[in-house]
Amino acid sequence: SFNKIKMNLEIKGHVVIVTGGAKGIGESIVKGVAEEGGIPVIVNRPGPAGPALEKELSAQGADCLFIEAELAKVADCERVINTAVEKYGRIDALVNNAGKNDGVSLTKGSPEKFMKSLENNLLHYYTLAQLALPYLKKAKGSIVNISSKTAVTGQGGTSAYIAAKGAQLALTREWAVELINDSIRVNAILPAEVWTPLYENWINSLEDPEGTLKKITNQIPLEKRMTTSKEIADAALFLISARASHITGQHWYVDGGYTHLDRALGNINL
Repeated sequence: SFNKIKMNLEIKGHVVIVTGGAKGIGESIVKGVAEEGGIPVIVNRPGPAGPALEKELSAQGADCLFIEAELAKVADCERVINTAVEKYGRIDALVNNAGKNDGVSLTKGSPEKFMKSLENNLLHYYTLAQLALPYLKKAKGSIVNISSKTAVTGQGGTSAYIAAKGAQLALTREWAVELINDSIRVNAILPAEVWTPLYENWINSLEDPEGTLKKITNQIPLEKRMTTSKEIADAALFLISARASHITGQHWYVDGGYTHLDRALGNINL
């Protein structure tokens, strides 16, 4: 019957590693994987958020696993992959998402701070992809790299983060080429203004949070609103799914037209 027809993403039983998986965009991706019957492996820094999410999903009947890690450390990346494989015997997808806009700028940074930021924001994208590769090859799996519109627009005051985000886009294309004969698909998502706990903290730290937020949302052409974490997650879920079986090397902008459409659209009544 037509009532039963839905887009089955065919990720049931698939093991999906999500870094920065306990909050914000990562949390939404983790929940989406669980809703589709997949097995999310939640990778996050120490703190209460990871265990709480694991407990919440387990209580709902989902199979999931939380692994605490500092991903700038290669040994922690190794432990993430080994722990996931020991428990589940497979890896079907890797969602590289963990990172933070840490404000290491050209004028106020230093070479040491710049390199430290790359360790925190970029190194683990490479390390985890390399370590997961034997399992992704077996599964003909996929990688999704969460980048940022700042990689293509610039932002000012955040050289190191932008360097990492730009590199993630370049690596997406490079890995798509290198892994093409293994049928491993590699794609990137570029969020712009997304409402997450980190974003909320930043807004609330300003002098006029409400006024600033209104100015920002007025510049977002589609519906003058922030993108939700779930909207980023939905794109990620589609890209790791069998429904995206011939999509690779792509940069997807999920941003309500923020990056490419004339922002004056937000203030025009057509």
